[in-house]
Amino acid sequence: MFLPKYPDSPTPPPAYPYTVTDQAPARRPAPQISVSTGAVAAVLVGGVVLTALLAAVAVTAVSVAVAAVVLRSMLRDQHRR
Repeated sequence: MFLPKYPDSPTPPPAYPYTVTDQAPARRPAPQISVSTGAVAAVLVGGVVLTALLAAVAVTAVSVAVAAVVLRSMLRDQHRR
């Protein structure tokens, strides 16, 4: 009653139940993109300049913050007297 019923055919079903009808059309090769040495040099120089500017802004911000703390402490000392 609870035994499985097996099919009568002794051959197993095919591993791939679908058949290949049409293959996809061949893709066109991607166009070649040539990068000149001048373009690479321009990108590198631009990156160096932007990095230097960012470092200069950061150093300036830190120095302004330190100067503000020093001035604040000096003014606080004068108001106490």
